[in-house]
Amino acid sequence: MMKSAPDRQPVQNTRLGSLAPAGLLAILAVIALSVAVLYGMSGLPGKEASVQGGGSCQASAARLPQIAAASQGDVAAFTALKVPRPMVDISFQGPDGASKKLSDFRGKAVLLNLWATWCVPCREEMPSLDRLQAAAGGQNFEVVAVNIDTARLDRRQAFLNEIGVKSLVFFADPSADVFQTLKRAGKVVGLPTSILIDAQGCEIGALAGAAAWDSPDARRLIGAVLVPGP
Repeated sequence: MMKSAPDRQPVQNTRLGSLAPAGLLAILAVIALSVAVLYGMSGLPGKEASVQGGGSCQASAARLPQIAAASQGDVAAFTALKVPRPMVDISFQGPDGASKKLSDFRGKAVLLNLWATWCVPCREEMPSLDRLQAAAGGQNFEVVAVNIDTARLDRRQAFLNEIGVKSLVFFADPSADVFQTLKRAGKVVGLPTSILIDAQGCEIGALAGAAAWDSPDARRLIGAVLVPGP
């Protein structure tokens, strides 16, 4: 036969019970303030350290109406941010293996593209990126296509030769840290992904998936980013 639990007399918490309401509220306020401070200490430095440069993106925000209007046709999938923000300053390798940073391109608009040799849509998109670089690349704009293959690295150049890439500079990150960094920041979920950054280092928006980047629609979008702010 199951025994019932013995009756228990309520025990008064004399420590809390003896506190005046004002004293209890003061303790709770101190605890809440401590939690807020700890949260701020753990979150803010990391966010500040992850951005490219710093400062305001107000001038970039002034161009958003024109940029949004240009997001149509072949680049209709491009999503402009409601509020431009400094871009995460990722690191990768240049063609000579030397370390490069996205902030090294400050002063020119950048179309950052992540790709891999095993990515079928990347194969379809890469020639259009190459043609965009050939037509628009220069002092004010550059396509920065970063390969994130982590194995069979000999395939990378063969891949580019096979699809006829001639104008793109070869950038790579064999560790794929670039992808993981941007994924944690909520900027990429798959390949290919292209992120448009203006000359002030502000992220304007992104397009997930392949696009015809050499099309008139894409050129108008790039042109809207290149227009100087007020």
